[in-house]
Formats: sequence, C-alpha cells, structure tokens
Amino acid sequence: MQTVETLNEGLKRAYTVTIPANDVAQRVEAEIKSIAPQIRMPGFRPGKVPANLVKKMHGPAIEQDALNKAVQDGVQQLLSEQKLRPAMQPSVELVGGEYEAGKDVAVKVELEVLPDVPPPAIDGIKLERLTVAAPDADIEAQIKRIADQQKRYEDAQDGHPAVEGDLVVLDFAGSVDGVAFEGGTGTDMSVELGSGRLIPGFEDQLEGIKKGESRSLNVTFPKDYGEKSLAGKAAVFEVTATDVRVPGETKLDDEFAQSLGLQGLDQLRELIKGQLEQELNGLTRTHMKRKLLDQLAAAHDFPVPPSMVEAEFGQIWAQLEHEAGHEEDPEAARAEMEKDRDDYRAIAERRVRLGLLLSEIGQQNGVEVSAQEMQRLVQQAAMQYQPADRDRFVQYLQQDPMAAAQLRAPLYEDKVVDFLFDKAEISDRTVSRDELEAAIEADDDTIGKGHVHGPDCGHDHHDHDHDHGKAAPAKKPAAKKAAAKPAAEEAPAVEEKPAAKKKPAVKAEEAAEAAPAPKKAPAKKAAAAKAEDAPAAEPKKAPAKKKAAAE
Repeated sequence: MQTVETLNEGLKRAYTVTIPANDVAQRVEAEIKSIAPQIRMPGFRPGKVPANLVKKMHGPAIEQDALNKAVQDGVQQLLSEQKLRPAMQPSVELVGGEYEAGKDVAVKVELEVLPDVPPPAIDGIKLERLTVAAPDADIEAQIKRIADQQKRYEDAQDGHPAVEGDLVVLDFAGSVDGVAFEGGTGTDMSVELGSGRLIPGFEDQLEGIKKGESRSLNVTFPKDYGEKSLAGKAAVFEVTATDVRVPGETKLDDEFAQSLGLQGLDQLRELIKGQLEQELNGLTRTHMKRKLLDQLAAAHDFPVPPSMVEAEFGQIWAQLEHEAGHEEDPEAARAEMEKDRDDYRAIAERRVRLGLLLSEIGQQNGVEVSAQEMQRLVQQAAMQYQPADRDRFVQYLQQDPMAAAQLRAPLYEDKVVDFLFDKAEISDRTVSRDELEAAIEADDDTIGKGHVHGPDCGHDHHDHDHDHGKAAPAKKPAAKKAAAKPAAEEAPAVEEKPAAKKKPAVKAEEAAEAAPAPKKAPAKKAAAAKAEDAPAAEPKKAPAKKKAAAE
C-alpha cells in the first residue's frame, strides 16, 4: 500500500492511499475458495462446483465486498502508521469515482485530527461549595402536597355551589360555529376547579354550578392548540353537572403514612428529607461544576476540530429550534436566535474544548469506567426497552462501539469531574435554597448563556407533545419563556479513546455492501428514558400512549 499526504493544514489532513490490484484480487480468490464448498449447482455434487463457475455467478458481488474490505483495512493501516486520531469519521472516496477491475485502487481520505491537548493545569483549583439544609417547612409542604394528591372527595350537600377545590363531574358537548367537532363530546369527566388543567376560561365558568345544573361555556382554543383545525377558534360547550363533590379532610398522621405503605409519619418525613437533600445536593454540584469548568476554560486554549464544533452546534441549534416551535410567536423566537448564532457557535466550541480537556485529564490520571459500571449502565439502558427487545439492544451495543461509548461517556465525565473535585481546595458555605438558585442564575447571566441544556439540566423537553385526538377541554399549555441559550459549562460527554473505529465508506452504496449492517437498536417502550441516555444511533421510539385530552 502506498500513501501520499496531500494536505496538512491545522487539524485537517488528506491522503491518497493506493491499494495494489493484486491485493483486491487475492481477497477475491480467497473469498471464492471460502464460499465454493457452500455453493450448490445442478449437475455438481455439493461442494464440488468449480471455482471459475462460482466466480462467474457471484464475481461482481464478491469483488465489491473485497474492494470495500481492502479500502477499510487500508484506511485503518493509514491511521495506525501515521498515528492519527480522527475527530470524526474520515471521509473516504475512490479517486475517479469508479473501480476498474485489475487496476490499482486510489482512495482519497480526508479527516480532522484531534488536537494535542497541552498538559492540563489542574493544580491550585479553588472552589466554593454552597450547601443547603433541607428546611423543615419544605418537608412539611411536600407532605401537604402528597396529601393533596391523595385527596378524597365526598358528595356535596344538595344545592351546594361548586367553588375552587371542588370536583365537578360533567357531561359535555362542544361545537364550533354551531357544528359539533370530533372528540368534543364526553360523559363523566371529572374537573377539579382551580387546577388550571383545562383550556382558559373553562374552569372559571363552572364556579357556582350545582348538581343537575346545565350551562353554556364560551371558550377559545389556544393558538398553539395541538389540533390545528381548532387552534385559535371560539367554541361553545354545553355542560351538565352530574355531580359536585367536596374535598374530605386528610389528617397528616401515622394512618395517612400507612395508607402510602409506610410505617408512620416519621418514616415519610425521612424519605422526603432524603429526596430534598438529593435534589439540593444536585444543585450544589451543578454550581460547583460550573465554577470548575469556568476555571478550566479560562486556563486552556487550543484549537478544536471544526467538524466537532459543527456537530455540537447542530445539537444546540436543534434544541433551540424545538423550543422556539412552542413559543407564542415561533418566528420571533427564531429571529432572536439568529441574532445570537455566533454566540451559540462560541458555546459549541467551548463545549468541545472542555470535552477534549476532560478526556485528556481522565486519560492522564487513570480515570476509567469499570466493566461492572458499564454493565450496570447497559442494564439500566436496556430497561428502557420492551422485555423482548432487551437482548437485541445489548447485542446492538456490542456491535456498535460508538453507541457503547456514548452510553459510557456521561459517567466517564462525572468521574473526571469528581477526580478534579478531590484535587481542588474546597471551602464550604451554608446558604438558603434561594441563594443557591440565585448563584446558579448569576452564573447563567455572567456567561451569557441563559438556560441549561446539557446532561445535568433535568428538564423534560417532551412536555409539549400533547395528544389532542379528542377535542374536549384540553390541558392548558404552560407559559413559555423566550428561547434561551444553552449553558456553556455543560461540556459534551467524552469517551476515553478517540472515536476512530467506524468503518469508512467508499461511497454510500458501496458502504452498504462493505459489511453486514449492524442491527438497529430495538424500539424503546413508551416510557422512554432521557435523551442523553440514548445510543448514538438513536433507535426509533415506540408510539407514546395517548392521553385523554381533558387531562
């Protein structure tokens, strides 16, 4: 194999790799000898078909497969000999575009390499840990919320007018311009007044209604209502209250805790205290991690591969596009995004640089994810799938090292951060929750990056996927803030080794024939996990179970 370097500029490299014709020919002959005993042909005993007939029948397919394998091996040899660490999968194409049998194969290989990260400056890091004790008042408030969720309702006295907090059971029929619409009729729908679950104005007009009373409710569907044919339109709902119920008193005592399967109220308090402490510790870690990454970013500056920046920017932009689509004025939100496009690209560059830096720190200091930890990650990820698909998901990870690396990466990043926390000089300061949250917000403002959209953000980005198959009074959409910038402190999760193991394609159609395609991951069950837990080639999700539109 002959290699000629044609470009060496910054992190960009290009080579022409020439594979001798006899290399491909030898691979073809070896493959023919391998499959000939398996070929059956009329007139010949099993396994006795002459090699020349096998070549005549299957030669083109065998030749194509041999070509692709020769190119893949050639590219891997190039990476090894030149000691290249590709940032992304190399681009590989045939020179001239077509393969001619019996002639040497010239292949153009283009790639970006990972930079040589300078020795990380990790000594002398000083951090402040803001800690918050779980307030008793918050614990009691949480118990009260649990009690409200377990609320029992009792029949109201005859003639009782419904007030906020009461439960009204309705039969309803909706119409737009006097015409009933699909899904707009229902019976025995329970509505808690004041819950804010239904479209604006619906619950308000039910106040004072009595059992057996009928009313006409005039409402307007929100402009962003999921059923486009109803969005923004005025509607009339004819309703009849078949029952009115009032909330019964719930005593916060041992009996209440026992109804939840606990021993008593003290155990419930301890459980809630533990949950609150876990939540507060998460906020503390978020703040401290931001400060850590700020110091690392300030102390290190080195070139990063543009392809990695572009990929990271694409993820940021896609998330912002998703959020803008749920704004009251999507076009205005997108216009605002466009003004800050350069800022978002700078955020992407910072994330990539921090990711590479964390990876380098981890490798230099022996940070790794153990086999047992990886096994737990795989088991946890497999639980997101239907039982029948879990084994296939595990096989998918075994066949696709990139998918496995992406699954491992967030844990690896956390372990590197913990390593740095252990090395840092940390001072503690007790603050209130409001002060801690204000400090996190101040970080957002200082960095100029607004909302957090990294793996630690904890936001549910699927809360807009309401189902409006039934057009009964629908869930009121939550008020939306303007599209916010992702936080720069969220470095992309990185793997321990360069992601250079994917087999390069010669052409799209040739790549498909180069080797058996890895099996796709099985479809996730409806209760899907967070997006960051998905493998690199995200499997198709199972359709989510439809919600009742009134919920």
